[in-house]
Amino acid sequence: MWDPAQYLTFADERSRPFFDLVGRIGAAAPARVVDLGCGPGNLTAALATRWPGARVQGIDSSPEMIAAAGEMLAELAPPGAPGLSFRVGDVTDWKPDGPVDVVVSNALLQWVPGHIELLPRWVSYLADGGWIAFQLPGNFDQPSHAILRELAGSARWRAKLPGARLNRQAGEPGDYLDLLAGLGLSVDAWETTYLHVLTGPDPVTEWYKGTGLRPVLSALRPEDAAEFLAEYGAGVRAAYPAASYGTVLPFRRVFVVARKP
Repeated sequence: MWDPAQYLTFADERSRPFFDLVGRIGAAAPARVVDLGCGPGNLTAALATRWPGARVQGIDSSPEMIAAAGEMLAELAPPGAPGLSFRVGDVTDWKPDGPVDVVVSNALLQWVPGHIELLPRWVSYLADGGWIAFQLPGNFDQPSHAILRELAGSARWRAKLPGARLNRQAGEPGDYLDLLAGLGLSVDAWETTYLHVLTGPDPVTEWYKGTGLRPVLSALRPEDAAEFLAEYGAGVRAAYPAASYGTVLPFRRVFVVARKP
């Protein structure tokens, strides 16, 4: 379902929330770091650079993403990153073989049904003094998603998309604070709306081809996918008109960084 090259089309914009997130992690010298939903692995590699003495593992359910991560790892300049590894896995049943010092999840949990119920289990895997950090989109009410939901649910497309599962987005920052503080963690929760200035003839469509549109495009035949993209593109071009300097895509994200006593 996932296309690493399409996902990395806006790599700079997609990576900024990751660095804003992990910049708030105060771990000095963790022994074990796990990146859940690591995608093509480029940001997981940044964790290995920050903590060169750690075992850093990236886990993703997409074989295509893990293949891309493996290629990236093979191309790292010698001596490479001996503590860095990747594997295919489902984060909903992830269980480490020992305590983890840092758990990172970047733009993953919006795809996980009932992810609020998953978080206490992840916390239970933290070592004493361990950190959990995650961010996920919170723009479900924006035109980019409203247009997608309307099209997918229309008479024209509904029968062709019976199993397509659109992402679910974030809860409110206070929801996560209440949950994790109730588990005894020290919590820093916040939200940021980025104003991404995108270039190109249809940049908002290109952005969502790498993420939110993937379940729809994967479910359709190529000719139907092209037609759906044309309809979606017309809608988002009207909702996000181009200016002389580019197209502004407001993108709200919810961030949480918490430390176990």
